[in-house]
Amino acid sequence: MHASHPGNPSAFTPVEPAARMPALMRYVLVVALLAIGCGKEIGDECVVSSDCSPNGDRFCDRASLPGGYCTVQGCDFDTCPDESVCVRFFTGSFTNKLCDPALPREQSGCTLDELCSLVGSCVPRSAEIRFCMRKCDDDGDCRDGYECRNIARMLEHGGEPVLSPGVLVNEATAPKFCASAP
Repeated sequence: MHASHPGNPSAFTPVEPAARMPALMRYVLVVALLAIGCGKEIGDECVVSSDCSPNGDRFCDRASLPGGYCTVQGCDFDTCPDESVCVRFFTGSFTNKLCDPALPREQSGCTLDELCSLVGSCVPRSAEIRFCMRKCDDDGDCRDGYECRNIARMLEHGGEPVLSPGVLVNEATAPKFCASAP
């Protein structure tokens, strides 16, 4: 049995303070704590949302994307992390009324509760869903099974960047993003 120590009435073996901990152990502890605090970037593979961020500010979209996709839902033009861009997708196919996406919203031909999509159809705002998507320059910047969407691919496969108010989406203004390849 060990001698009695203040604060240790049952005489358990005293615990060494961190200052006496060997340097290697302190280093390993600091690295482990930093790794726990770091989440993945937008577009990284994931299984559960905590893979993307331990803070709960990102989630893992496993429903529509192969291997999961770390993202933020409900973004706006200036709210995504630096490596990503806010992208809107429309839930459904809408060809009810034609519009001109090259014109400002007020002149496009859509009502106030509609958006003019890149394909030239008025779409109800309620059908819009937004996600932060990884920025890219070409397909090599995206994971396997994903493509770098430029304007042509956006028109063909969907998705369009959410730009600051008054800026029209076109070849010169639209950042490219990684999305699942069809």
